[in-house]
Amino acid sequence: MSSVLDVLRGQPVRTYAAGEAVLTQGERTGLLYVLVSGALVVMKDDVEVARVSEPGAMLGDLSALLDVPHTASVRALQDSSFHVVTDPRDFLREHPAVCLQLCELLARRLDSLNKYLVDVKQQFAGDSHLGMVDDVLDTLMHRQPRKRIVPKSSALEGQ
Repeated sequence: MSSVLDVLRGQPVRTYAAGEAVLTQGERTGLLYVLVSGALVVMKDDVEVARVSEPGAMLGDLSALLDVPHTASVRALQDSSFHVVTDPRDFLREHPAVCLQLCELLARRLDSLNKYLVDVKQQFAGDSHLGMVDDVLDTLMHRQPRKRIVPKSSALEGQ
């Protein structure tokens, strides 16, 4: 993950104390956080889903890319510092190597989720209540994102 840190070298650093919330699930910041140093815990619906301490780790990526509220909360386990990218989409356009790095990270997450769902499906084969796993797997494997169309401001003026 050093390439993102190399790109951000010399940029301002924001520090969070141990125990302090970095991101809060359901809130919007529009920011991408890149860990410089420290350790974090990622919580989704009050369930710990990950611990992060690798310099260069990116947080807030789903929110920034999908323009949605943060999907998880992040809290500093120890004093932690970050580069904060204020316009993540433009930053990723301008730095394709960092964009590729983020794509690889997201692909690893998706691969892990797919493996987990297949494992659950195999463990509970024949259980009619888990038929939804087939639907989830199908959606993950075949759904293409819909392109969001934003009307021009002139189209909204007449309404």
